Amino acid sequence: MYICQVIGHVWATKKEESLTGLKLMVVQETETNKRGGKAFVAADVVGAGIGEQVLVVSGSTARRAAGSDNCPVDCAIVGIIDTLEVDREKAERKA
Repeated sequence: MYICQVIGHVWATKKEESLTGLKLMVVQETETNKRGGKAFVAADVVGAGIGEQVLVVSGSTARRAAGSDNCPVDCAIVGIIDTLEVDREKAERKA
C-alpha cells in the first residue's frame, strides 16, 4: 500500500471495454514513501479529487478493488487520507 497525492485525471474516450465506468487519476508517491516520487495512473474506486492524499494498492489487490480479477488495472485508490501522523525521528533512524 502506498501513500500518494492525486495530481491529475485521465480522460480516455477509447479504452479497453472493462475500464468503462472507472475513473482514472494520476497520482504521485509522497516523500513519506522514499521511493522517488514517481507519478502513475490509478483507478479511483472511492471518489478522490485532485490535491487529496490517498491510499493506493497495486497488483491483484487493485484488480479486486476495481471489481474484477480480469480488469486491466495495476493500481487502485482505495482510501482518502483525512489525517496522517508520522514519528519522523523513528522514520529517520530506519532510513
